[in-house]
Order: sequence, then C-alpha cells, then structure tokens
Amino acid sequence: MMEITVEFAGEYFELTSGTPFYVGRQGDLELDDNLFLHRHFLEISDNDGLWWLSNVGSRLTATVTDSSGGVNAWLAPGARLPVVFEQTTVVFTAGPVTYELTIHAKGPAFHLDPRESAEDGQSTIGHVPLTTRQKLLILALAEPALRRDGTGISEIPSSAQAAARLGWTSTRFNRKLDNVCDKFDRIGVQGMRGGQGKLAMNRKARLVEYAVSSRLVTRDDLVLLDTPIEDLEDDDES
Repeated sequence: MMEITVEFAGEYFELTSGTPFYVGRQGDLELDDNLFLHRHFLEISDNDGLWWLSNVGSRLTATVTDSSGGVNAWLAPGARLPVVFEQTTVVFTAGPVTYELTIHAKGPAFHLDPRESAEDGQSTIGHVPLTTRQKLLILALAEPALRRDGTGISEIPSSAQAAARLGWTSTRFNRKLDNVCDKFDRIGVQGMRGGQGKLAMNRKARLVEYAVSSRLVTRDDLVLLDTPIEDLEDDDES
C-alpha cells in the first residue's frame, strides 16, 4: 500500500491504512468555519489495494489534477477517484473562498511527463485558443489563488473588482466572461454554463479552479496584469 500524505497551508497529515481521512468544516483536516463548506466534504480512504478520493458532500464539487496539469477531472457529489499520481492537486470553492490541497503519494501507480508549454503567444486547451484579453480576464479572477504561497485559501474577486483590476467596464468584463465560459463549455469543461438557480459565483469559481489546476495560468503570467495594454498582443475582440 502506498504511503499517502495530505498537504494544506504548510501542514502535512500522514494517512493511516484502514482509517478514513476527512476534509471539511470539521474532520481530520478542518479548513475553516465556512458555512458554505460541508462538515465532511472529501474522504480519502483505502480499499482493494488502492487509495481513493471521494466526494461525500451533497452540493460542492472539486477539480482534481496531477502535478503537471495533464489530467483534469471533475469530482461531483458521490463520485470517487483513485489516487495514482505522485502529486494530486485538489481545488474547490465554497462560497467566495477557494481551497487548494495536495495529496502526495510515495510509490505512485502512474507518472506523467510534464507538458511542453506553448510558444506561439496563445494558450490552448483542446482546440480552443485564448486571446490575450481572455487570458487577462482569467488572470484577474485567479490572481489571489496564484499569489498565495503553495496550497491554502484564497478569495475569488467579484466581477466588479476584476473589471476594475483590468480597467474595463463591468459590461465589457461580463461579455468577455460569457465568451470564455462558452469556449470552455464547448470542449466539455463542466460547470461553465449558468442556469436557473445557479449563482454567477459558481461559474467564476469553476473557471478559476480549472485554470489554476490545469496550469492554464501560472504565477509567472501575473506580470501581464501590469503590462500596458499597448505592449500586449492585440486580438480581434472589441
């Protein structure tokens, strides 16, 4: 059986075979007193020779990736995934707060080589390219998550805050947010569509989760937020 350690905000928790490990408002890893967060949200336990990450909550979802961002999965309520990589990143949002933790496995079952980064000035997920301004929008939303050191807690900016960070009007920001989410929805990224009973925060949270965990944006990209717009590559968007 692999040795499993959970890392969160500089703390490390060693898991014991035969004893489930719970993450949530209460449990073995108590995150904080966030009423949007389930008392028990995630469970890590061993069964049939494997460690499993399970969503034992009823409303929240989590984004799960390997350390390279090459594998990206959506962990819905009631779902579970095997822990098979050397490092597995788990990102999820409860209310306005985003959490990130890392599961370290000694002697993992699988290993992926890091992906080569794009060098053509555009970011591509699947077959969908992002323009410079679309990437800026994602960076404005993901900035708090990218600026934190390692794993831990961050808050997602409101649309008004993100628009002000970019010097855009709220109308322009929301129009471009619609465009970005539509692009991701077309390639099968879940949670990008709004709908009756769904808050706008949910869509932004899912966008940040996906972009950060898949390495679509990194801390090194934050310099773009302070680069004069005339120095950035232009695009066809209004």
